[in-house]
Amino acid sequence: MAITTITEQKTWRSITLPNDVQVVPRLTDYVDEVCESMNFDMNTTMKMNLAIEEAVVNVMNYAYPKGTFGNVNIEAEANQEWLTFIISDKGIPFDPTIKKEVDITLPAEERSIGGLGIHLVRQIMDSISYERRDGTNMLTLKKKL
Repeated sequence: MAITTITEQKTWRSITLPNDVQVVPRLTDYVDEVCESMNFDMNTTMKMNLAIEEAVVNVMNYAYPKGTFGNVNIEAEANQEWLTFIISDKGIPFDPTIKKEVDITLPAEERSIGGLGIHLVRQIMDSISYERRDGTNMLTLKKKL
């Protein structure tokens, strides 16, 4: 399932999933494995799973036209300072980091649709960045150790 390489205080693991939400339990197992290797407590592991799942499920649901097969690649790197997840796909270009902050003080009926997922990711992760390189969307999520 996942590849592990350890070099110079860095751990790297990756998993590639189809754009099918039915495989989300495999993603959960992967994130659990990464967090366990970092000795995270259960609460932190649950939050990391929530953030990564939100980002990956959005790719699964929206990166590829309906009925089109595509992959989502998730890589995890860790060093002594950061745990970094890089989520990449070759789908439709989309930069979630430019999404306006959601005003969660407004009643639900007054809020625009969407945006709560990226809001959640922003709350859990310490750094979020997006890049489109060689036809690939690359969303980088970092958690300070």
